[in-house]
Amino acid sequence: MASGDAEALEGSSGFSSDSESEGESSLLEEEDDDNDEPEEVYSDLSEDELDEAEGAELPESGQGPGDEAKLPPDLQKHLKFLKGMSSILVNKLAKAECASLLHDSVESEFFVIDGDSLMVQHALNNNFYEGQNLHFFYSVEAFLFDITQKGAKYVIVFFKDAESMWLGNSYLLSLRSALILHLKKNTEIPVYTEFTNCFSLKWQAFVQENYPYFILISDEAFKLAGNKGMSSYLLKIFIFHTLGNKINVAMTSGMHSDIRRVYGYYINSKMVFTRCKKIHKDLESVHQAIVSFLSRNRTNGLTLGDDQNGLSVAKEVQQDIAQLQCLCPDGLDIRSSVCVVSCSVALKCHMHMLKCKENHNEAETANAKTMDEILTFQEATDLCRIYCAHVAILIHLPLVKRAQKKIDFKWVKPVSDFLQLQYVSQHFVLKTLEVTENWKGDMVHLCDLNDTILLARVALCSGMVDNTESCFQFGEIIEEEYKKLWQTLSSLTPDCDLGKAFPLQATSKMMVQEHENVLAEGALEIIPEVGLIPVNITMVEEYAGNIFKEYPTLSSDSSVVTALSENKEFDNLVDWCPDKGLSDDYERTRSSGFVEKTNDPWVRKRMLRNYQKLVRFHRFYGSTLEGNITKNIITNVQGAITVAPKAASVISGKSKKIPPKKKADLIAEENTRKKKEKEDVKQRDQWSLISKSIMKMIQENFDQGIKKLDEFLKKCSGDSVKLIAEMDVLENSFKIWVEHCQMTDSTKKNNVIAGRVMKRIHTILDKYEKQVDKSQLKQIASYLKELGFNKLAQTLPEIEQKAARSKISKKEDKFTVGVDPVRFQLQFMGPYLLRDERNDPDPRITHFIPDTWQRELLDAVDNNESAVIVAPTSSGKTYASYYCMEKVLRDSDDGVLVYVAPTKALVNQVVATVYNRFSKTLPDGMVVCGVLTRDYRQDALNCQILITVPQCLEMLMLTAQRQSWVKKLRYVIFDEVHCIGQEIGAEVWEHLLVMIRCPFLALSATIGKPESLAHWLQTVKNYWQQIEKTTENPVKVGGKKKQQIRQPRDQKSFKVRLVMYGERYNDLEKYTCSSDGSGIEFVAYHPCAALTVSHIEKYGFPSDLSLSPPESLRLFDTMAEVWTSWPRAQELNPEEYKEFKDKIVIKKSDVRKYEAELKDELLNWITSGHSDQVAAVLYKLKPRNVVNSPATMVKQFPMLVEALQKERQLPALFFSFSVSLVERLAKETFQHVTNKEQIKRGSDDAKKRLEVENKLRKLSKRAGKKQPSDPKESHVSDNMVMKETEQEMLHQKLQELRRIPPDCTYAVESAADRKILDTIFQRLQQAKTANQLRFYLERGIGFHHPSLNSKGRQAVEMLFRLGFARVVTATGTLALGINMPCKTVVFLDDSVSLDALQYRQMSGRAGRRGFDVIGNVIFYCVPLPKVQRLLKASVPQLRGQFPLSISLVLRLMMLAAKSDDKMDAEAKALSLLQHSMLCYDKQKRQITLKLYFMFCLQFLLKERFLDLNGVPHGFAGLVTHLHQHEPANFIFVSFLVKGLFHKICIPTDQAARKAGAARFPDEVMESLLLILANIFGRIYLPACSTERSSATLHQSKVFLDDLPEEFAEAVNEYNRSIQEIFGCFFLSASKHADMLEECQLPLSKTSFGGAWSPQESNSEFITQLTGLQNYPTTAVSPFVTLSGITNLDLFKTTNVDSISLRTIEVLSSNIPLLSLTKYDQHGRKMPLNAYVIDFYRHGSLKPLLTDNMLHLGDAYNVLNEFQLTLSSISTSFKELCDNKEDLVVLAFEQLKDTFFQKFEKIKS
Repeated sequence: MASGDAEALEGSSGFSSDSESEGESSLLEEEDDDNDEPEEVYSDLSEDELDEAEGAELPESGQGPGDEAKLPPDLQKHLKFLKGMSSILVNKLAKAECASLLHDSVESEFFVIDGDSLMVQHALNNNFYEGQNLHFFYSVEAFLFDITQKGAKYVIVFFKDAESMWLGNSYLLSLRSALILHLKKNTEIPVYTEFTNCFSLKWQAFVQENYPYFILISDEAFKLAGNKGMSSYLLKIFIFHTLGNKINVAMTSGMHSDIRRVYGYYINSKMVFTRCKKIHKDLESVHQAIVSFLSRNRTNGLTLGDDQNGLSVAKEVQQDIAQLQCLCPDGLDIRSSVCVVSCSVALKCHMHMLKCKENHNEAETANAKTMDEILTFQEATDLCRIYCAHVAILIHLPLVKRAQKKIDFKWVKPVSDFLQLQYVSQHFVLKTLEVTENWKGDMVHLCDLNDTILLARVALCSGMVDNTESCFQFGEIIEEEYKKLWQTLSSLTPDCDLGKAFPLQATSKMMVQEHENVLAEGALEIIPEVGLIPVNITMVEEYAGNIFKEYPTLSSDSSVVTALSENKEFDNLVDWCPDKGLSDDYERTRSSGFVEKTNDPWVRKRMLRNYQKLVRFHRFYGSTLEGNITKNIITNVQGAITVAPKAASVISGKSKKIPPKKKADLIAEENTRKKKEKEDVKQRDQWSLISKSIMKMIQENFDQGIKKLDEFLKKCSGDSVKLIAEMDVLENSFKIWVEHCQMTDSTKKNNVIAGRVMKRIHTILDKYEKQVDKSQLKQIASYLKELGFNKLAQTLPEIEQKAARSKISKKEDKFTVGVDPVRFQLQFMGPYLLRDERNDPDPRITHFIPDTWQRELLDAVDNNESAVIVAPTSSGKTYASYYCMEKVLRDSDDGVLVYVAPTKALVNQVVATVYNRFSKTLPDGMVVCGVLTRDYRQDALNCQILITVPQCLEMLMLTAQRQSWVKKLRYVIFDEVHCIGQEIGAEVWEHLLVMIRCPFLALSATIGKPESLAHWLQTVKNYWQQIEKTTENPVKVGGKKKQQIRQPRDQKSFKVRLVMYGERYNDLEKYTCSSDGSGIEFVAYHPCAALTVSHIEKYGFPSDLSLSPPESLRLFDTMAEVWTSWPRAQELNPEEYKEFKDKIVIKKSDVRKYEAELKDELLNWITSGHSDQVAAVLYKLKPRNVVNSPATMVKQFPMLVEALQKERQLPALFFSFSVSLVERLAKETFQHVTNKEQIKRGSDDAKKRLEVENKLRKLSKRAGKKQPSDPKESHVSDNMVMKETEQEMLHQKLQELRRIPPDCTYAVESAADRKILDTIFQRLQQAKTANQLRFYLERGIGFHHPSLNSKGRQAVEMLFRLGFARVVTATGTLALGINMPCKTVVFLDDSVSLDALQYRQMSGRAGRRGFDVIGNVIFYCVPLPKVQRLLKASVPQLRGQFPLSISLVLRLMMLAAKSDDKMDAEAKALSLLQHSMLCYDKQKRQITLKLYFMFCLQFLLKERFLDLNGVPHGFAGLVTHLHQHEPANFIFVSFLVKGLFHKICIPTDQAARKAGAARFPDEVMESLLLILANIFGRIYLPACSTERSSATLHQSKVFLDDLPEEFAEAVNEYNRSIQEIFGCFFLSASKHADMLEECQLPLSKTSFGGAWSPQESNSEFITQLTGLQNYPTTAVSPFVTLSGITNLDLFKTTNVDSISLRTIEVLSSNIPLLSLTKYDQHGRKMPLNAYVIDFYRHGSLKPLLTDNMLHLGDAYNVLNEFQLTLSSISTSFKELCDNKEDLVVLAFEQLKDTFFQKFEKIKS
């Protein structure tokens, strides 16, 4: 960084630049001041920001940060630094991405919550009234309980220095102390208070050890805490320091949640990561200056007294607590203790202050005014009585009785000052109790120390009654409590005469003032009454008929009901037909063009050619997946199906007598035997011919030689020939070992070579045990002896054994491996150990022998059963899908199978596979395979196998006119079914699973507790079975019932099988990558190193945490080393273990048993009290000295790839979640190999190549001339032949010069011929990335991410699968089902998206079955704590989403009303409504869901989208077409109905149109875009983004303007309607709430629902304090009623989460409101992103990345979504309006066309 730039921050450096063309983090090189070696850094600071920071002005007097009038000199000098840092940080925070902070598998994630930011977040709650402690604690606990229930793992940190932020408000200071103590004492949350600040060494060590996922911090301080500006700087320093230390940050501002997740604005540390060390020192000094300043501005009470004899509050508190312990040795309730001690200390300090003032005034002239502003001691005593009375009431008054009315009151100045003093005393009381070890008091109710409104009420009431004891009728219990408090207080203040407990107020001092405008109330607002509109709908009656019985309904003559019977007129839409049927989404989806009807033969020919071309490509693409395996399918004649082979029955007792064979049979057997012998002879001869070449290949490249051997063995039919070949290879392998031993020192032997010898022995003894003769056994025994395995040799038949060589070395151990046989097999033969595989063929499978679990899948398909299949990646679970496809194809010509894939990329892969696997002759118009996605379709409804995405299948299932096609469904396959738990679209998967009648297969590799999923799906199938029984109406013939006859293929099964298989074929070994600058080192990471003792105690071993054989061996050795007296050490010693002992062939299953024994033994150690030994074992297994840095990742990446190539670990996939980084790393690798080639070739190489090219060019010109025709010109002909020869030689020379050296490419030329490469590269010509990507791919390097066009992605996939490309950098797009197996998977960096699910999906790609014996997973620049959490986390358990919305209810009603088969349609709708996964086994939630459904229906009725019979009306069709955009769809229709669009669609004048102008000007287009963007394109930016400097913006407006006034009023009208509907819903649902639970704090479970005696309820004084509400509070949380919240607020607020009853479990996210303005917790407006209008103006993606702060992939997706919406609207308008010249129709058509043209230009 230039030195001038550093002046922006007071001469410090450390803010570096990372501006990048795509707006993402870049990696630049920068010089470090401490050493001259260049290093790379992540940073995001542009030159403009540096200039802005440098030009930051000092704040004017009285207007500085925090509005301080004067700042001390030590802080003044830091202001420029603070301004620069704040400006820079705001620019970074403005780019924060709104993301899900919690994933389903958050056990893998650990994060930190800044405790003071937590306080800021909840103290800013709009519903919170300051002083209402219990409401505040409820808000905090509700938040923490919510994230805890969602699986969050976190700690809370309160820094000591952060206390200074609250010194300006003593109430908040005491509240902070109470919160800390409450969380520590009453919850299980880890709370840390020992860190001084973020610069402390303890904090740094804590962060390094735990590496939090992120730290949750507020970017602004609490406005009422005092010195807001300086306090905010403290938080900004914390954020900046955190990001600079490579820890991510999530902001509390803008956080929101739904039923499954919590969302927030997330800043990746890579965006502002800095390597400069000086900045931390500067930050620390500034931090200390701010803390010092804030501490000097503390309130009047931390240290009191004007002279040297002043009292210390802290000391007084300590003394009083000690005295209280003596007075009450058994302890007091914490509320009583804090009350009496704080009052005692406050009174003592106040009395001392009065004496000081009195002495001061006696020495000088008396100042009556000063004394009048201070309470007298008697008045202070009265205030303490009132306070004690209020605490006594708190202790005994039930929460439901404490609801308060909102009042606007103000304590008089002297009273306020005394209360501040008391709050300071409370603060010190709590601080003292925190460190008091022998305190016996109850601390349960720390959360309820103060209730300011109740205190004010007591003060007001006490001042209105006579000052006699009889007037204060508290009730016996409360009065006794109050007297006890007063007596204790009097005992603590023996030097003060406090007087009696009554009267409460002995003086006439007015304590509190209540504003008159509050007392004189106007007319009250009315809460709507709940009244349901009765309907006549069968489906509604069946689903929620009981709801009508429980709740009042409107009468038929009600004005609301009668209004519904009137036809709704659309005065503004004369030419529009709202009830007109619309085309469905299928018809609107762009067709392939191959099925268009045309009479033009040339067009038909071209369409056919294009179709054939597409089919050829699909088959070519599919061949890269599985090879050419196309099978022609013939339909079964009578629908017969292949059944699973049945085992021969064995009957006990007599067996049937086998009849003698016939002569013909004997002759046939003899002929077969001779034919087999002849074939064996032929194969022996063949082996003799090729054996030498294979042996030579084995010596040169063992793996390639064995591959050739396996190819030969597959072709062999006889075991005798196979055994001969195996024995020859065994002999050759042993010779290689002998030669290795002779050439190598005994200490440097490579036992892997000996392992290959043992591998051959294993194969022979396992597969050919019956065929091996004595001589062969003798030879094997000799090899075992030579290896040093005498005991194993003795287990073979005892025959005379000779050495394998004629000459034996004098040293007997020359060729021994030096390791015991079992240990040798575990250590060096782990990947080669034999698996327990079946050897009995299955007639249904021809090309491999399926495992038992695979046969179970085939049985399920044969029996028409459903199945949930959970098996690791590459285990073979997908094969059942293709078997199922074949079954459907064979059964009939009209049955349909649907394959549901989560992404279009996976759709394309499956389509190619189907084309490559199957062909079938079908009737005209029918095809085998079809495709349907949101933007493309091909043969979707005229195919037998449809490949689609969930949203499209749901559209077909819920469209009435497609039900005839739906009935053709025979099977549905859900691939990657765990997507039912994803963030977006999860509810669609759920809808499909419950609506389909036919059987299904649900496939996944990552589902936690799949049993619950299978049980839920079985209940769904039970429902359909019941429906099937009730709808089977026998046909009556002549008055008699005729039994229906069914074909076997129609037999239905409703069973759901759960098939689980957890064993990977290949083990995965994990490594961390260490790079210290000198090279790359791979450090083994033992899986058990990820565990802790506490984790094993709580969760056990993760189900998928398996060990390879060497890892099991290492675990035993470590256990034996740690516990030298381990009783079972000998028993579990590998050589003595029962499953291993004296075994020549140890199998993988034996090792798994051994692994399980070791794990169980570790658990036994823990349960038997040996946890320390377990901790020591786990510690020893951890890797040591792993050094790497994200700062040098790009620079080191090419070396990493070279290291993998050297270790023969390619091909490899390198995963990162940054699109720009993925491309950058591929580019760096390409540049590295090209630079390497240039150096290797030298400077003359280019000249030689150019000379040859020039010669060839000249020869080509001459060769192009006309050939001689005269025979006399033969010499000319001879000359041309010579030229051709020369040209051919030059071509060869040029090819030689162009040939890339082997060490300068990662491509494997032999993997694919040039023709295949040209075919692949030819498809890239039309893509913008073709040239760049082609250059990379020719070197075997590729990149893969969602922003890359489909042709580019497919090229990378095909070349990688073919083995040509071996280095591919990729984002998570490859993790979801794409078939790209590799040898090694590398995780390049940490990310918010890298969770346990993604880790398992990505790592599952490693270890290709049939290619690799083991898979490798490498963590590069991923912190070790993150690695630890990824490995030990369990896979996520699927949980349901909230299943309903108003739009979905309307779609279900339309399906039921318009379908021809109404019983079937209603059955589908009821299945969806009744079988929500969220409500499975939860009856209470089902009731809530029924209520929600009913009130959705009420809205549709009132808005006239449905009539009383459930028939859709009006613009219901348009609303359902836009269903995915709720509530924008309803608001958009209201705009249309009100005629608002017609008011703005004003065309250009005729003169302009004649001049070539468009029909509508740009102003109209942009006005429409503004409206549409405000409802359909809503992306919120962080509130702090408005503080971003406009100088950093280039082409974009960024912030979206508000809606025009009329449109905004229409939105408000809609919102009021929704609030009324769902306010009534909450009132109705409150009847089903659990009020006992509602009166408990969510996390600590502290209950405030105590009993209330009749005596207390009759107290007049208590009655005056309660029952003051104007509105009921039955439907809101009793905790929020303390701040005056009532049922009315449910009808007024846009966010009900903080006030509604928790046990109803309906959130704001389920209420379809559209807020015109959204504010964060600090009251700052969160602007909407203007990306739609900005793109329309400049038509470029780049400004959207740099200015609008979108990511590349997100920018493309949101623009695509918007243009699809625009297209849907335009098409609907043209169909609904009969007037084709309607201005709105034309305007939207012009807008659609213009936007589409701009969008097409950016598609790559």
